[in-house]
Amino acid sequence: QVQLVESGGGLVQAGGSLRLSCAASGRTFSSYTMGWFRQAPGKEREFVATISRSGGSTYYVDSVKGRFTISRDNAKNTVYLQMNSLKSEDTAVYYCAARSGSYAYTAPDKYNYWGQGTQVTVSS
Repeated sequence: QVQLVESGGGLVQAGGSLRLSCAASGRTFSSYTMGWFRQAPGKEREFVATISRSGGSTYYVDSVKGRFTISRDNAKNTVYLQMNSLKSEDTAVYYCAARSGSYAYTAPDKYNYWGQGTQVTVSS
């Protein structure tokens, strides 16, 4: 079992930056592949980024490549999402998620644990 709590969302102007954090409970954080997802109003939850258990491998949806960076600190049981050059289309509730095992799936239903989400609003 792992509990996830996101923070760092807010209102930012287009072109600005935000850093999201997701703190995990438990002593086995390093055994989970972690992911960030987002959901805009009226849309399905979509994959944003994922990071391997060691942090050595990452994968992003095309729309955020070069702008977002996922990272993790296993000593602090925390995963981050650095978001730069934000656009209005990045506006959504952002969720972190964890899955047991090493494969970095992009489908939300492959993840076992979810945080409550944090709102990111980008004004144009």
